Amino acid sequence: MNSMRTRSITRRLIVSVVLTQLVLTAAVVALATYLTKSQLRTSFDAALHGRAMAVAALVRFSEDEKPRLIFDSRLVPPPLDGEHPDQYEILGPDGHLIVRSAGWLGDVVPNPDGRSYWTEQAHGHEFRVVRLQNIPVLDQEGPDATNSSTITVSYAASTEEPRERAWAVGIFTCLGSFLLLGIATATTVWAVRRGLSPLSQLADRAGMVTPKDWALHAPDEAHATAELAPLTRAMDSMLATLQQAFTSQRDFVANAAHELKTPIAVLKSTLQLALQRPRTADEYRVQLRDALDDVERLETLSHSMLRLARAEQLHTTKRRDDCPIVDLAASCEESAERWRAVAAAKSVKIRLRFSSSPKVRAEPEDIELVCNNLLDNAIRYSPNGGEVIVSVSQGNGEARIEVHDSGPGISSAELQNIFERFHRGDASRSRETGGYGLGLAIAKAMIEAYGGTIAAKSSEGNGTTFGVCLPFAA
Repeated sequence: MNSMRTRSITRRLIVSVVLTQLVLTAAVVALATYLTKSQLRTSFDAALHGRAMAVAALVRFSEDEKPRLIFDSRLVPPPLDGEHPDQYEILGPDGHLIVRSAGWLGDVVPNPDGRSYWTEQAHGHEFRVVRLQNIPVLDQEGPDATNSSTITVSYAASTEEPRERAWAVGIFTCLGSFLLLGIATATTVWAVRRGLSPLSQLADRAGMVTPKDWALHAPDEAHATAELAPLTRAMDSMLATLQQAFTSQRDFVANAAHELKTPIAVLKSTLQLALQRPRTADEYRVQLRDALDDVERLETLSHSMLRLARAEQLHTTKRRDDCPIVDLAASCEESAERWRAVAAAKSVKIRLRFSSSPKVRAEPEDIELVCNNLLDNAIRYSPNGGEVIVSVSQGNGEARIEVHDSGPGISSAELQNIFERFHRGDASRSRETGGYGLGLAIAKAMIEAYGGTIAAKSSEGNGTTFGVCLPFAA
């Protein structure tokens, strides 16, 4: 048989949490890098705009007879990147060149895509360019002062420094995030293992359960953990049920062996006695008749045991929907007619009281067996001249049978055990009159197999009533 591959819940939880944290960490790093880059770009553009305005302020009119726009390069602001000089170009109102830096980028397409900021590749580096149009000349002493002459300023600066800063922020964020991820992973591993330790302890305690010790002895943490408390209670209930079934099965085997021992011993003694010396045919006939009586007792016991086993098997194999519909009143009436002769021998009357005729789903012979066992028990315990009352009624979605006898009643201590296998309410009774104590056990197993219940109520001196409830036929 192929062995099933085991899977660790702890490993799966840890892997799931770590993968989730890893995805979140990557998302945080990416988002932080993007936001940092955006903020640096915005700050860089603002600084670029300020430099362009500062350069525009250095344009003035000359003091010649015919004033013209000139550029004062003495106050040019320092470059944004010390290793890569800033570049600028200023055009007059008619588009003529006023000034251009020594390393200007070359022919720059004005405002590509209509944007004021864009990037250009020049001299092996990337530059950020801003172009400001219609900037008024600040010198108000020129001939066109009243006309407010305007200029166009293009300013470019290397983006290497903000790009390096963005990379530095991204690397720092990544290292910090993965450091926190390592701490979180270690904490997660500890927390998951610590959180699942009650489950491991519960499994160890469950492995210690044996037929000699059915107690689970679950750890206190298992009872205190919300997720494990229902499982712990279910395991306690299951083990209690198994212990009861195991004990019942063991007692059944012991009782069956005890019940079989006596008739077998009697049969053996009868046959040994018959073989001790030669006998006449009549004497052998008497001995064989006694042996046959013992065999009949064994047969009765074996049939009862087989019926009980069949009744208990119905719990797992029988589907009530597949059973025929049975009229309870008719079944009880049939059984009563069959037992009238036995009752008459003890001068016991059987009275029938049917207020309705409910239908249930069950095998007819099973219902008949239950009725026979209840009537047998009632007649057996009723005194001479007594009365047995059989009632059939319905209500609350159930069909009910009640069998009441006029016997001496059953004590409360005995009432708890009357449905046990091989239990006899009167230990002094002989097997000829008392049976083997399986009739009520068979009736209980049959009724429960069909989803019903059976109970008894009694008070000493007032007889005993057996009540059977079965669900209505759908």
